Amino acid sequence: MGCQLGKVLVCSNDSSAPGATVEDGGGGGDLPLPEPPPPAALDPRLPLTAREKFRITKSWKGISRAMEPTGVNMFLALFQTHGELLDFFTKFGDLKSRDSQAESMELSQHAETVMAAIDEGIKAMDNVDFLLDLLHQIGASHTKIKGFKKDYFWKIQDPFLDAVKLTLGERYTEDMDRIYRTTIKFLIETVVEGYDLAEGAKNENNTPTTDQKELDKKMEAIRHYSTPSPEREVVNKNNVNNTVNNKDGKCQIAKG
Repeated sequence: MGCQLGKVLVCSNDSSAPGATVEDGGGGGDLPLPEPPPPAALDPRLPLTAREKFRITKSWKGISRAMEPTGVNMFLALFQTHGELLDFFTKFGDLKSRDSQAESMELSQHAETVMAAIDEGIKAMDNVDFLLDLLHQIGASHTKIKGFKKDYFWKIQDPFLDAVKLTLGERYTEDMDRIYRTTIKFLIETVVEGYDLAEGAKNENNTPTTDQKELDKKMEAIRHYSTPSPEREVVNKNNVNNTVNNKDGKCQIAKG
C-alpha cells in the first residue's frame, strides 16, 4: 500500500498538484502568513529566563554526548578537594590516587549515573512539576546514607562546573558560566529541599505531617512519571536510587 504519510508530504510540496491552494504551496495571491503562536510562558519556579533556558538546553547537548568523561572529571575534581567523601563509596572508596580513580570502572559507572540524573533534570525543565519531584526524591534517598549531611550536596557544584567547562571548551563562555551556575544552584537547592522534607518526616517518628503527606505525593508522582509510555520517557526510578541503599549505609552502585 505504500507510505501514506510520504504521499501526503510529496503532495503538499507539489504546487502543480490538482486542487493545490495558496496554503498548499500553489500559486495565486500573496496572502500574509499567519502569525506564529506566542511562546509558552516560562514556569516562574525556574530561575532562568526563556532565552537562558533555551541556551542551556542547546549547550547541554554537547554534554549529553560526553556524559561518562564529564562525570568522571567531575568526581576526580570532587575527590581531589574533598577526599573525605570517598568514605561513602564502598566500590571505590579505597582508591586514593587520581590515576586509580580515573581508571576505575566502578567510579565511571557511578559518575555516569549521577550525570544521567542531572541530564534528566535539565531536559525536564518543560515539566517543572516532574523536575521538582525528581530532585526531591534524590534528596530524600540520601537520608538513608549513614553519616551523610545535606551540606555535602554543595560540594559537587564547583567540580560540576569545572567538568562542564572542560568538556565544552571554547563554547563555555562567561555568559554560559553564569547560566550553568544559576542552573546547578537551583538543582542543588531543590535536592536539599527534598532531603529536608524527608529528614523532617523521620524526626517526627514517621507520624504523618503536612510535609510527610506532601513528600508521599511527590514520591507517587515520581512512580507515575517513571512508568514508560510512548508519550513520555524518563529516567527509571531505579536509576535515581542506585547510588544509595547498601546494607552498611554507604553509597553503592546498582548491579545490572
